[in-house]
Amino acid sequence: MAGKKRALLVINQNKSAALDLAGSISAALEKRNYEALSFLFDGKPNFSLQGAEFDLGMSLGGDGTVLFAVRALAPLGVPVMPVNLGTLGFIAAVLPEKWEETFAVWEAGRAAISRRLMLEVRVERRGRTEFELSCLNDAVISASGIAKLIRLDVETETEDGRRIELGCFRSDGLIVATPTGSTGYSVAAGGPIVDPEMEIVIINPICPFTLSNRPIVVPSNERVITLVETEQRSAVLLTVDGQITEPLEPEDRIVIRQAPYKARLIASNREMFYQALRTKLGWSGGTVHAGYGGGNDA
Repeated sequence: MAGKKRALLVINQNKSAALDLAGSISAALEKRNYEALSFLFDGKPNFSLQGAEFDLGMSLGGDGTVLFAVRALAPLGVPVMPVNLGTLGFIAAVLPEKWEETFAVWEAGRAAISRRLMLEVRVERRGRTEFELSCLNDAVISASGIAKLIRLDVETETEDGRRIELGCFRSDGLIVATPTGSTGYSVAAGGPIVDPEMEIVIINPICPFTLSNRPIVVPSNERVITLVETEQRSAVLLTVDGQITEPLEPEDRIVIRQAPYKARLIASNREMFYQALRTKLGWSGGTVHAGYGGGNDA
């Protein structure tokens, strides 16, 4: 018998049905000559797959669980099947009762694979890298207190090294979002909704002091560079995908660029995205759902 393939199940342990579903999925995969390994996701980001090899990832939860799973598996080139155990999500699109059917289509090579832009976020402090991580949704730079303005100098850098100054933003913070993340915090802050498979980056100030500061859309092959001003008094925080935080200091440079890999999502395609939009925003004449930002539901 040929060697077993390997699947990683990322299970949101706060979802009551997740553990039972994981047990039945593991048993079914074992019959298909897969070794199924499980990781219990409790909202904390400490998880490394360095040196591991998998053929498939499955997230059992909501959009937040997908974000966690993708950050771990996308750098390894592993596709993720997002099984939805929350409310209707923009990313988690596979219904629990449909996972086996979706798996069979994927294994036969006929599943739709959505390839999503990811960002690499790096904090440079006094000439050295202090923090580095990838994200699928967004990176947010904000004051750690409530209703405190911060000053951020923002510029972009093209592939040939030309820098374009965007200006100094006085605001509650700044969101740098992918198309996937456009339906999360960014849209709540007045940003545009973007097709999830486009190759752009959204730069969106949060409650800017000057009303003329508006969201800007730039090409994904440009780096976004943000400088925390020297005279900044309020404490500043970097938040990645709404799950991981890193305190910032005056004169820190936050460099954001497209990752060299894509998130590969099984059966979470453009059609499902627009179906979620129609449902959550009431575009079909229904009721608008509260809390529609992508990634709010773990």
